[in-house]
Amino acid sequence: MNAVWPVSGQNKGEINLKHSLKKLLSLVLVFTLLYPMLLPAAALADAAPGDVIVTLGENLSPADREKILAEMNETEETEIITVSNQEEREYLGDYISSSQIGTRALSSTKITLAEQGAGINVETNNITWVSEGMYANALVTAGVEDAEIYVTAPFPVSGTAALTGLIKAYEIAAEIEIPEEQKQVANEEMVRTAELAESIGVEEATELMNRIKEEIANNPVESEEDLRELIRRIAAELGIELTEQELDGLVSLFMRMKDLNINWDQVQDQISKVRDNLGEFLAREDTQNFISRFLEVIAQLIEALKGLFTSEA
Repeated sequence: MNAVWPVSGQNKGEINLKHSLKKLLSLVLVFTLLYPMLLPAAALADAAPGDVIVTLGENLSPADREKILAEMNETEETEIITVSNQEEREYLGDYISSSQIGTRALSSTKITLAEQGAGINVETNNITWVSEGMYANALVTAGVEDAEIYVTAPFPVSGTAALTGLIKAYEIAAEIEIPEEQKQVANEEMVRTAELAESIGVEEATELMNRIKEEIANNPVESEEDLRELIRRIAAELGIELTEQELDGLVSLFMRMKDLNINWDQVQDQISKVRDNLGEFLAREDTQNFISRFLEVIAQLIEALKGLFTSEA
């Protein structure tokens, strides 16, 4: 992310920085995006709000396993399932390199079923490659809904094992079997978004994906070429330059979604709800207090740095 630094004058520089920091906070909150991509896969059987399932990476040491459970405020009495590196490779091997997946499954999760209509909320710790929004979007594509999600690891990791674990946990909780193609598309979506974020920025990648979904909801595309032109147009409107490889990847992803009978009306509805929820969160007094304190710290840091540069000059 490009740093915002004073160009001409102290006041102008601080205003620009504060504006950028508020934009960054909004971006983090937008990462809780959810969009019901498919027609309902199944009812939650006997599952009830408040039910918890924990997934642990198979290669955690005993000490790390204990640490993770304590961090989640859970014990060995909680329903626990393990996720292996082989399972990661099964769902991610076609989309990212073997080195990116790694050789150990370490990222772990806690999924708590929420009330109907609550949507998906994701929080992460020590996850470096997959954002909260990427998890949320991929989970809804896989048919998951209404859940509080926590993803963590004993130290910084990519987080690729977590999505596999969460989908696996949801299948157990809901007593359903999610179609393999649906799982594959969910994993591909996570990877495509993460790769786009690396080249054009997280905010830009997120907004591009949302705009494509909204446009398809309003004006369904009939052919691959129509979809390609739609993506090109929206990218241009957002000032985003896509490589042909990135464009091909997005076309492939959305064509696969199209074949899975996606309910695009629900997509548009949920994007609107996310934006409403974001506005409500930012309006809360505790959120405003946090922003104020955070900006004060940054302003003090800027003053210290400017003093340092002045003395050196």
